[in-house]
Amino acid sequence: MCASEMVPFAKTGGLADVVGALPLALEELGLEVRVVIPKYKTAHLSQLAARDIGSDIEVTKIGKNTQVYLIKNDAYFNRDGLYGDKNGDYPDNLERFSFFCRRALEILPEINFRPDVIHCHDWQAGLIPVYLKTVYSKNKFYKHIKTIFTIHNLAYQGVFSKEKYSKLGLDWSWFKIEGLEFYGKVNLLKGGIIFSDSLSTVSLAYSKEIQTREFGCGLEGLLHQRKKDLFGIINGLDYKVWDPAQDRYIYKKYSPLNLEDKYANKKLLQEERGLSAREDVPLLGMVSRLVTQKGLDLVTQGLEELIERSRVQMIVLGDGDAKYHNLLRDMVKKYPRNLSLCFDFNDPLAHKIYAAADIFLMPSYYEPCGLGQMIALKYGTIPLVFKTGGLSDTISEDNGFIFKDYSLRSFTYAVKRSVFAYEDKKRWLKLVKRAFTYDFSWEHSAREYVRLYKKLT
Repeated sequence: MCASEMVPFAKTGGLADVVGALPLALEELGLEVRVVIPKYKTAHLSQLAARDIGSDIEVTKIGKNTQVYLIKNDAYFNRDGLYGDKNGDYPDNLERFSFFCRRALEILPEINFRPDVIHCHDWQAGLIPVYLKTVYSKNKFYKHIKTIFTIHNLAYQGVFSKEKYSKLGLDWSWFKIEGLEFYGKVNLLKGGIIFSDSLSTVSLAYSKEIQTREFGCGLEGLLHQRKKDLFGIINGLDYKVWDPAQDRYIYKKYSPLNLEDKYANKKLLQEERGLSAREDVPLLGMVSRLVTQKGLDLVTQGLEELIERSRVQMIVLGDGDAKYHNLLRDMVKKYPRNLSLCFDFNDPLAHKIYAAADIFLMPSYYEPCGLGQMIALKYGTIPLVFKTGGLSDTISEDNGFIFKDYSLRSFTYAVKRSVFAYEDKKRWLKLVKRAFTYDFSWEHSAREYVRLYKKLT
């Protein structure tokens, strides 16, 4: 398995969580998994007994015996950020990750490991299928290795100027529409899509959405051509981290058997965040990047009406666009007992919000998979979502509230429906207890990937 980030070594987003959890689930199913990632400056190795196996490779292990190889190159990876800094993306990202892809392939004979399948994640690993079928196509060692390429978010494609193409070490004959050319530029994600043996993305609905013009980001035609090779497998959730019965961050641990302690969490968080401590008022929670993609346009436009007319409270945790920060700051000045804000990533507070909230908002315009809605269900907190991607694969009217038209009217109506349901205590208790019954553990997702690997071999 090859990826640009992985928990516990380096993380900017959900990709790292997937790459940290999936190999362990595959190991439990009897597969031998080895992972290759870059060794960043931020890599946390002190407690993982890493050792050198050559001048530019360190190896450690996770789980029972899943080997993780970290590729060293100080010029490329010894930086504060993984992909960029406050000025934007690093200008040499093409060189950084083309080096990573070639070196990931080169170390295989060095460690005497010939995998049946290389599972590549996102554009940073997109050149591995390309190199296998071009640069290494005549090398017997690599002849029977298959690839699967997983797209976690199609919006991030690794697009660079044509002038950088020569640095890839590929023949110019591959700079064409049927290759890596994309509107006169180089597109590394496109390379992964074309050259991989199989494709996956992180939910069934998203695998279909990315074949449309609305969500295809210019690659919908190519993805439609490969639809027979494209599969949607929902990401799993690590219940060792997300479980209210053993969560060390929340005020009181609870389960479906002692739901009164869920409401104790609500009261204590209301008090901590300066909200009115009222059980009769529904508490909305949101843990998200504060950007338009996550539905912040709808939230900021509709929140005042919802506070005024539906008497809701809301706690928002996240960072994002300045305009949404400012709109929410103005709102909290007006409604300090109804709205609480925290504009940074605060993991303990995230756990407290999942435990204390009655309703969890995820009105994302698009959401390839989403984990928040799965976490919310585990905590007996009812998700309210827009019908898109992984949200539509995991949430229905049986376990949440859905709006199907991305508009302010539909969003506020869905919130009002959820408030109406909350006021019916018997109905609400039934909904909360049902939420606990859903299981999105990694074992199920891992079995889906195993089936996909077997198809290739």
